[in-house]
Amino acid sequence: MARHSFRFKFVLVLVVLAAAAVVLRSLWLPLAGYALVHDDGPAKADIAVVLAGDYYGHRILKAGDLVRAGYVPAVLVSAPPGFYGINEGELEIDFAVRHGCPRQWFIPLPNQALSTVAEARVILPDLRRRGVRSFLLVTSNYHTARAARVYRAEERAEGGGPAMRVVAVPDEFFSPGSWWRNRESQKTVFLEWCKTVATALGM
Repeated sequence: MARHSFRFKFVLVLVVLAAAAVVLRSLWLPLAGYALVHDDGPAKADIAVVLAGDYYGHRILKAGDLVRAGYVPAVLVSAPPGFYGINEGELEIDFAVRHGCPRQWFIPLPNQALSTVAEARVILPDLRRRGVRSFLLVTSNYHTARAARVYRAEERAEGGGPAMRVVAVPDEFFSPGSWWRNRESQKTVFLEWCKTVATALGM
C-alpha cells in the first residue's frame, strides 16, 4: 500500500509540475531564447568579421552598415565551401555589392571550416597576422552567445588575442521573447541549444 501511495504522489507531483510549466510558459520560455543572445553593440575597431552560415545576407549587410557608419574600415568575410561549387564568401560579397556596398570594403578569407570552433581557429590566427588589435564579431543574434564563448575560449587557449565586441544581427525567423510561436524559430532554438551543449562537451 505504501508503495502505491508513493507512486500516486510522485505522478501527482509530475502532473502539477507539467501543468505549472504550461501555465507559466510565457515566463520561462523566453529565457531559453534570450540565453542564446549576447550583444555588446558596435564600437570603433580595426575590422569587422562576418561569420559564415547566414544564407539570407543579414550578417554581411550589417557589416556593410558598420563600415558605412565609420565603426570599421573593412570587413573580413569567412568564406567556407558554399553551394554548387561556389564559395559562400563570394556569394555574400556579391550580395552586399548588389545592395550598394563597395566591393573593396570586403576581404574574403577562404577556409574549410564546418563549425564555429573550426572557424575561430582560422580567423583568430589570420587577425593576428594582420596585426588586428580589435574587431567586431558579426553574426546572427541566436548565434552570438555561443560564438562569443568559442572565440574567448580560443583566445585564452592561445594566451590572448585582439579585443572583441560581438554585434548581434536580427533574424526574421528568431525572436528571443517569442521564439516558440513559429516553427522556424523553434527549429533555430532547438539546433542552437544542441550545438551549445555539443560545444560545451567538446564535440
